[in-house]
Amino acid sequence: MRKVIVSEYVTLDGVMDEPGLWSGPFWSEEASNFKHDELFASGVLLLGRLTYEGFANAWPTMEGTGDYGERMKSLPKYVASTTLDTAEWNASVMKGSVPETVAELKQQSGQDVLVFGSGQLVHTLMQSHLIDEYRLMVYPIILGSGKRLFSGGSEQQTLRLVETQPFSSGVVALTYQPAER
Repeated sequence: MRKVIVSEYVTLDGVMDEPGLWSGPFWSEEASNFKHDELFASGVLLLGRLTYEGFANAWPTMEGTGDYGERMKSLPKYVASTTLDTAEWNASVMKGSVPETVAELKQQSGQDVLVFGSGQLVHTLMQSHLIDEYRLMVYPIILGSGKRLFSGGSEQQTLRLVETQPFSSGVVALTYQPAER
């Protein structure tokens, strides 16, 4: 059975919005290795529409991204969207119930299902108790405003810290799993 892993860049005040605008100064080889290992341990990318569109506009034409870029391009992608009918870049739009589709993906054999960004999708998966692991790369910056990963509509859930990985840049990768599992 596959696990659904949510991987997010977040600020100290919980903002996940537009990490390209604030995460760059903290990037390091350690962070790169963490993301590399995470991607190569995954067999499917699960993305919300906005994240998918951003990735699909950038990744297919990027050069010099090495094996990470090739993996990003080649992995099958499932897109949660109520407005898209079709998707390119080795992607399929999920039809019908997103929680049901993700539950079916979890039952398949293979490597884990990885979610990048995709705040609205993550909230849907949280509400349906489909997330097996949260990997939060916490950046040493406070933005004060922006879309937060855990917003006012999130239901209470207890998590168990299973790994901590500090990077020399001040970023800390925290891995949590739901406590009831």
